[in-house]
Amino acid sequence: MSESFALAFATLFATVSPIDVSAIFAAITTKSGQEARRHMALRGVMIASLVLFTFAFIGDWLLHALGISLAALRTAGGIMLLMMGLDMVFARMSSANAPTVQEQAEALGREDVSVFPLALPLIAGPGSMGAVILLMAQSKADLMAQAGVIAALVLVMALTLGSLLASTQLNRLLGVTGMAVITRVMGVLLCALAVQFVFDGIMASGLIEAFARAMLKE
Repeated sequence: MSESFALAFATLFATVSPIDVSAIFAAITTKSGQEARRHMALRGVMIASLVLFTFAFIGDWLLHALGISLAALRTAGGIMLLMMGLDMVFARMSSANAPTVQEQAEALGREDVSVFPLALPLIAGPGSMGAVILLMAQSKADLMAQAGVIAALVLVMALTLGSLLASTQLNRLLGVTGMAVITRVMGVLLCALAVQFVFDGIMASGLIEAFARAMLKE
C-alpha cells in the first residue's frame, strides 16, 4: 500500500497542484471577504472531491463501456501527464487545467467562484480526472493498492483546502520564486512518472512482442 500511496500522492499532487490553485484563487477573490473566501474554498474542494471520487469508482466501468484497454489508458494518460509536467517545468499554465481567457474574464466578475473555475477545472481538471482513473485502473486487482490511491486523494484534497484557506499568507511566504521552485520540482517528478506510465503501457500492449516476432519471421 505504501508504494501505491506514494505514487498516487506524487501524481495527484502534481496534477492538482494546490500551490498554483491557491495563487489563482487569491487573485480572483481579492474583492471577497474572509468568510466568503472560506465558504468558497470549502465548497470548491467538496465539489471537486465528489467529481474525482466519482471518476475513481466508475473509471473501470467507463473503460470497459468504451472498450479502452488499460495499456491504452496508461499510454494516453502518460502522454497527457507528460505535457502537464513540461508546462510545470517551463512555468507555463497547463492548458489541461487552465480556464480560457473568456472563462477567466467571467470568473473575475463572479461573486462565487467555488464551482467555476475553482472546483472545475482548476482542482478537478482533465489531468487530475485522468490520473485518478489511471491509478485506480492499474491497481484494480489489489484492494490495498486502491486504498492507497484513495488515501492519497484524500490527503491531496486536504492539502488543497489548507492552501486555499491560507492562500494569501502562503503567497506572501513563498513569493513568486518559492512557488516557481516547488512547481518546477513537481513538474520534473510528474514528467518522470508520465514516461514510466508510457513505458508500462507500451510493454502491456504487446506491441514490442508482436514487432519482435515479425522481425524474426523476416
